[in-house]
Amino acid sequence: MCVTGLRERKKQQTYDALSEAAIALFLERGFDEVSVTDIAAAADVSKPTLFKYFPTKQDLVLHRIADHRHESARVVTAAAVPPVRALREHFLAGLVARDPVTGLNDHPQVLAYYRLVFTTPALTTRLHQFMDDDESALADALGGDLAGELLAAQVVSVQRVLSRRNWAAIDTGQRADDRYLDAVTEAETAFDGLPLG
Repeated sequence: MCVTGLRERKKQQTYDALSEAAIALFLERGFDEVSVTDIAAAADVSKPTLFKYFPTKQDLVLHRIADHRHESARVVTAAAVPPVRALREHFLAGLVARDPVTGLNDHPQVLAYYRLVFTTPALTTRLHQFMDDDESALADALGGDLAGELLAAQVVSVQRVLSRRNWAAIDTGQRADDRYLDAVTEAETAFDGLPLG
C-alpha cells in the first residue's frame, strides 16, 4: 500500500512538473513558439513520457480547468433545489471565492494564464470542446430531453459570457474587488433570464 501511495505521488509530481514547465515556457515565448521537445527537455523527461501524461500540447495548459469539468452537472445532480437556482448559487459563491473560472480573479498568474488561453486559437478551440462536453453532461443531468438540452445550452452560454466579461474588465485594469458588485448584478440578471428548468 505504501508503494502504491509513493507511485501515485511520483506520478502526480511528474504531471505537475510537466504542466508547470509547459505553462512557464508558453507564457514566456508563446504557445506556438514552444515545441513538445522544448517542454520535455525543460521538465527533464522524454517525449513519450510527456505524452503518457498529456495526450496533446493543448492539454498541458487546459488541464488546469479539468477539475471544473462537468461541474454544472455535478451541481445539478447534488442539489436539493431547482437546477437553475442551484447553478446560480454556485456561480455567485464562485464570485465570492474569486474562483478563476468565474473570471473574477486578478492574480497576475491567473490573468496571464487566461490571456494565453483566450489569445491562442488552438487553446480556444480546445476550450470550446471542453464546454461542449460540459454542456452534454449538464443536458444529461437535466433529463437528456430537448428541454434539458436547450436549458444546458443557455446555462453554459450564460456562464461563459459572465466569466468572459469579468475577465475582460480585470484584464483592462479593474481590480476584482472593484468589479465584484457589477459581477454579482450581471450574474443575477443573467440567471433571472433563464427558464426555471
